[in-house]
Amino acid sequence: MATPDFVLELRRHVGNAPLWMPGTTVVILRPAPGCAPIDWAEPIAPETVDMLCVRRSDNGAWTPVTGIVDPGEEPAVTAAREAAEEAAVDIEVRRLLSVEVVGPVTYDNGDVTTYLDVAFVGEWVSGEPRPADGENSETAFFRADQLPPMNDRFLRAVAKALSAEAAADFLTA
Repeated sequence: MATPDFVLELRRHVGNAPLWMPGTTVVILRPAPGCAPIDWAEPIAPETVDMLCVRRSDNGAWTPVTGIVDPGEEPAVTAAREAAEEAAVDIEVRRLLSVEVVGPVTYDNGDVTTYLDVAFVGEWVSGEPRPADGENSETAFFRADQLPPMNDRFLRAVAKALSAEAAADFLTA
């Protein structure tokens, strides 16, 4: 996984000590072949849209696009940047889905990080997905009713993305 330079610099000072990091997740959708454009004001039937998934190089898991927010960067900007960097696609960020804490995550090298994840839904605009930066080994669109296995956090984000609910979700416990 490519680690941002600012994180490497922090790690130089704190070693493996726990870090609190801002992150983003973006559920990227496009109309499935033969289906109408997405009406973002209405619930989206999963059989009418494709979702972009990436297979992580580090653990082989299929996920939406994720990433770390750079210092001073808006999380929605991060979501679009990560889509371009990780999967070579351009997107339009449509709406905020959720805010939640993820972790702590302990990496193979002993680093410990807890993320404040800000999740969005985005609409694919252009680009043929491909693993663009080494963080992922595969990229593919899957129909939203035929997704590869994902953890509960990502499945909640997908369900929220398919809903027409404008209010963001957050956990209280």
